[in-house]
Amino acid sequence: MYKHFFKRVLDFCIALIGLICISPILLVVTIWLHFANKGAGAFFCQERPGKDGKIFKIIKFKTMTDERDTNGKLLPDKDRLTKVGRFVRSTSIDELPQLFNVLKGDMSLIGPRPLLPDYLPYYTEREQLRHTVRPGITGWAQVHGRSTTTWDDKLEYDAFYVEHLSLGMDIKILFMTVYNVLFSKDIEIPTGNTLVKERSKNYN
Repeated sequence: MYKHFFKRVLDFCIALIGLICISPILLVVTIWLHFANKGAGAFFCQERPGKDGKIFKIIKFKTMTDERDTNGKLLPDKDRLTKVGRFVRSTSIDELPQLFNVLKGDMSLIGPRPLLPDYLPYYTEREQLRHTVRPGITGWAQVHGRSTTTWDDKLEYDAFYVEHLSLGMDIKILFMTVYNVLFSKDIEIPTGNTLVKERSKNYN
C-alpha cells in the first residue's frame, strides 16, 4: 500500500511544503548563480530515464559556466566549476530544484538516482529493477559512500532498495541523508560517463 499509494502522497505533500518554506533560499541562490555563471543561467535541465524508462527532464541548479576554448568546445568541468558552484554542490543545494520534479510526478524524494540515458544499455537484468520505481533525489546508494563505491556496488544498492522498499527504509534514508549533508560526508562531484567507460569494455 505504501509503495503504490502513500509514498506518492507523501512525496507531493512534503515537496510542496518544502518548496514553500525554502522559496526565499531558491530565489537568492538563483540570483547568485546567474551572476557567478557569467550569464549562463542558474538552472540546468537534462534528460534522464525515470519509472518504466520514461524520459523526463531533471531540474538542477547550474554550477558551471559555458566557457569554451578557441575551437568552440566546452572547457573541462573542473575549469568551468565556479567557487559558488562548488559550494552549492558541496551543500547539495543544487539538488533542491528537483522538488519540482517530485511535484510533477517524475521523481520521488527517495529512490534510485536517475542516471544518464547513455547508461541504459549497460545495466544487468537485476539492475534494471531501478526503473520499476520513481527515481529519487536521494537513495540507498547515496547514503552508503556515494563517492567512494564502485558502479557495481551503487547499482546493487539500488536493486536492494527496490526489493526492500518500505516507509521505514525511506525514513532511515532521509535521516542518513540529512546527516551526510550536515557533515559534508561523501560529497560527490561527477567526472564523466564512467559506467559507460567501465562496462563498454565487456561489449568489445
